[in-house]
Parts: sequence; structure tokens; C-alpha cells
Amino acid sequence: MTTPILSVIVPVYNESDGLNALFERLYGALDVLRPRLEAGYEVIFVNDGSRDNSAALLAAQFHARPDVTRVILFNANYGQHSAIMAGFKYARGEMIVTLDADLQNPPEEIGNLVAQMRAGHDYVGTIRRERRDSWFRRKASRAMNRLRERITRIQMTDQGCMLRAYSRRIIDTINQCNELNTFIPALAYTFANNPVEIEVGHAERAAGESKYSLYSLIRLNFDLVTGFSLVPLQMFSLLGILLSLCSAGFVGYLALRRLLVGPEAEGLFTLFGIAFFLIGVLLFGIGLLGEYTGRIYEQVRDRPRYVVQAVLEATGKP
Repeated sequence: MTTPILSVIVPVYNESDGLNALFERLYGALDVLRPRLEAGYEVIFVNDGSRDNSAALLAAQFHARPDVTRVILFNANYGQHSAIMAGFKYARGEMIVTLDADLQNPPEEIGNLVAQMRAGHDYVGTIRRERRDSWFRRKASRAMNRLRERITRIQMTDQGCMLRAYSRRIIDTINQCNELNTFIPALAYTFANNPVEIEVGHAERAAGESKYSLYSLIRLNFDLVTGFSLVPLQMFSLLGILLSLCSAGFVGYLALRRLLVGPEAEGLFTLFGIAFFLIGVLLFGIGLLGEYTGRIYEQVRDRPRYVVQAVLEATGKP
């Protein structure tokens, strides 16, 4: 395989129902684009421990198009971002595009991202036009976008769209990072000199079901917030100071009232309510500290992000 100018990375997890449609559209779009790519392209599929026959379909596609296809096989499921990091490690192009395997973002949009890269941008983010997700998913996504922007100061209109393009410089910088838990689009944004966002199409899933549950989305946003900002800890510290002052004032008021009016029992349930509220705040703070401590714990273990079982690629040897 000659060194390509464009690398397209596609993480795959239990997507056997839609892979043939993905192959047809993705390679068709890239073959149309190829005359504008002086050094051609490569497609890197990362099988993230699929339990269906996705690995067999990827192997068959490699044998059908070995000149432009590479397949990385994980021994287990490590998550989408680990799969993308593996793709970054093996990618050789000067422009790197990430794409989901579910065809919600049309592969035909890759040409628009390449045009923006050639216009001088080193990071091309995307905004899903006329999203085909559920009402709850759209509203939750907007709310998390606003919260993330205020906390991290990272300007991404649509953090949930995987179709993005990165320059080789940004990918090389990301590959030097040793964080186990991170959010790749936000990390790349911090390294970009001239980022841009464009609108891209969005469609319903071609086949299968979403691999992101509500819990997974919450965990992803926890990683995003705790991985790029100390604001949550600082806000909790300020809240603790405020509550301490209010509690001290309230205790002083109760002491003075006892001296002037005498003991009383009518406010007992009010005190219970205040105590339960403060206990809830303390538990939230412990959980927040646990998030940061957990990241430190996972980091100091220094375990690999993923384990590669095999790599299918054309080496030029028999």
C-alpha cells in the first residue's frame, strides 16, 4: 500500500446488519473523491470486540479491497473512543476523518470535510442538520452542550457528531497523550490552530440499534467535564463555603432564640429537612471527588487502553 493522503477511521461494534450498506456507500464516495486525492486514501476499520459476525464481514471486505483497507481487531470491547485512538495510531494519512458505522452521517459528506482541510483548517467539526434522533435525545444533547461549554470553554456546537476531520499534526499530538479517559473531539479542539464547523446531513440508523444507552451518555459527559476542567470542584468548594456561613448563621439564630424564648420542639422537622439537604449536598460532593479520584486511580494503574488481537493489512509480502 502506498502512503495515502486521507485516512478514514470507522469503529465497529456489533454492526453486521449494516456493514454491507456501509461498504457500498463509503467506498463509492471515496472512489469518486479519489481523483482529487493525489496519494489516494485508506479505510481503517476497528472491530471493538463485536459479538456478531462483524469481524468476518470486515475480513471479507479487506480481501475484496486490500489496497485501501486495513482492519484492526480488538480482543474485547474497550469502547468507541479507544477504537478511534487505535485508528489514530495506525493511520498514515495527512488528513484523518472519523466516521460512525451506522450511516447516520452520510459518507458522501467526507468530500466537504476534505475541502475545508485544504482551505487551511486543521480541525473540521460538524453540526448535524435536521437530526433524526428522538426528541429526548436532542433536548438532552443541547442541554449537555450548553453545560459543557460553560464549564470547559470548549466551543463545539454539536459534540455528539462523530464525523470530523483532523490534521496530521493534531493526531500526532493526541497520540502523545496518555490519558485513559478522554473525549477526542474536545481534546483535538484544544490543539487546533484554525478550527471550523460545517453542517452535515443526518439520517436514521440504517440497521441495528444504538450502542449508547442513557447511562453511557452520562458517563461520557462526566469524562468530558472532569477531563477538561476543575470548575465542578471549584463550584462545590464555593457552595461549601456558602453553606458553612449559612449554617453558622442559623446555629447562632437558634442559640439566641433559645436564650430569649426558651426551648421548643415545633421546628424539629424543619431541622430534619435542613439536615437531609446538607447530607445530600455532602453525598454529591463525595461523588464528585470520587469522579476525579477514579480518573487518577485508572491513570496510575497504567494499563493499556486496548489490546490488539490482529491487524489485517497488505504488506507487499507473500
